[in-house]
Amino acid sequence: MTIESSRRRFLQATAGSTVLAAAAGLPGIAFAQSKGLTLAQIKAQGELRIGVEAAYVPFTFRREGRIVGYDVELAEIFCKTLGVKPNLIDTAWAGVIPSLYSKKFDIIMSAMSYTAERVKRVAFSMPYAEASQALLVRAADADKIKGADDLVGRTIAIKLGSPGQVLQERIAEKLKASRGQAYKEVRIFDDHPAAYIALAQNRVDAVFNTLPTLAMVLKDAPGKYAIVKGIGADNWAGIAARMEDTEIIQFLDGELKRLKADDTLYKLQEKWFGFRMKLADAVPKFGA
Repeated sequence: MTIESSRRRFLQATAGSTVLAAAAGLPGIAFAQSKGLTLAQIKAQGELRIGVEAAYVPFTFRREGRIVGYDVELAEIFCKTLGVKPNLIDTAWAGVIPSLYSKKFDIIMSAMSYTAERVKRVAFSMPYAEASQALLVRAADADKIKGADDLVGRTIAIKLGSPGQVLQERIAEKLKASRGQAYKEVRIFDDHPAAYIALAQNRVDAVFNTLPTLAMVLKDAPGKYAIVKGIGADNWAGIAARMEDTEIIQFLDGELKRLKADDTLYKLQEKWFGFRMKLADAVPKFGA
């Protein structure tokens, strides 16, 4: 199963989260909540157990049999502060939150973006990575497609079930209201790499995806593509813990503030993504 497929299934599962929450004993359900995990307990166990999906370059992925990436190096810093070892536990994304509450691991650290649904189910740290949507276009079209308004009459590509699918629908509504028309065509792909190939072959004009992921596409194919930013609301990724584990979240927020202040976090971003991210200082708020 591809990373895109597993994340799509997760998004579908969260849409009807009440049943899933009941099965897993998640917040909001009438189940007794266990006492929160403390830093002293983590130190006593000698490790911080971290749930990841080791197939999401460059956050967490396998290289020569080892799990590496931006998240991994960041986790190693946290663990050094605590005096414990990181224990990376590869898990299916579709079941990552239930696995957290079944105590398969202590935190989730795998580019989990903030959504209105997720903030009701887990406790999040402040942002540590950007997760905003952007457009990938051909380098030759960079002066022609500079924003959402320039998508009128063009063919766009999205991955089925991705945040880009939701965003393009909102953009289409705005374009129809302001310009009288939207895209020429919306082409749907099962994965992003197939959409990138279509872009290179001039079968589509732009591909929706998250900024950090598209930055890696540019890095792997210099001079071939360009990125168009600012097409949707800003969003970020945070580290997730169980709702009752407030001491862990406080610790993680303190570490992230420290690593932002001394530039360590931004240097890691430059290493793994090729640029420094603009991060919010708090978890975004969602309407009821």
